[in-house]
Amino acid sequence: MSSAGNVDRRSELARTEGRNTRSSELARTERRNARSSELAGTTLSLESYIRSIPDFPKPGIVFRDITPLLASAQGLDASLTALTALTSDLSPDIVIGAEARGFLFGPALAQRLGAGFVLARKPGSLPHKTIRHEYALEYGSSVLELHEDAICAGDRVLVHDDLLATGGTALALCSLVEQLGGEVVGCAFLIELAFLPGRAALAPHDVQALIRYEEE
Repeated sequence: MSSAGNVDRRSELARTEGRNTRSSELARTERRNARSSELAGTTLSLESYIRSIPDFPKPGIVFRDITPLLASAQGLDASLTALTALTSDLSPDIVIGAEARGFLFGPALAQRLGAGFVLARKPGSLPHKTIRHEYALEYGSSVLELHEDAICAGDRVLVHDDLLATGGTALALCSLVEQLGGEVVGCAFLIELAFLPGRAALAPHDVQALIRYEEE
């Protein structure tokens, strides 16, 4: 076969692979949108477990307290079921969560997804060799560390935390994953404070949240 024929075949193969990739992504998006509609009633039910505390930890802030949700076997199961439904199409190998609130749902979510769970912790908390990422907070900065063998190159990783606000912690988790050659396939949260820039900070990563608060 001529070299021109080989080039034509490779070009057609590349176009076919591109179409298949776009079709798969579209199918995943459609399934996720359908699932989000199905979960709408669940979200309303879960909100009833969230206690809003005004002026905590300082004036002008409304704290979203999830302890009643955690204390309810029914609420806890419903939230994990809904988080699993939102993220199962991502097929992660690993779920990563940050100390300490990322540990509340993270291990159970990983188990339901058939994935492992890895811990990102404060400096000096992990016993083996670590990598680290420093990130900015509203006042000052913070650091997260991760065992250097926690993630393998090519692993599909779901970033999880209970709350998305400005996105600093989740973005730090994404950086740790990528330092080790992992692929961030999405970010999943119980609650999103949609009036804060967390979703924009995590772009272009896929962001999913069960409960969205549009205002303080």
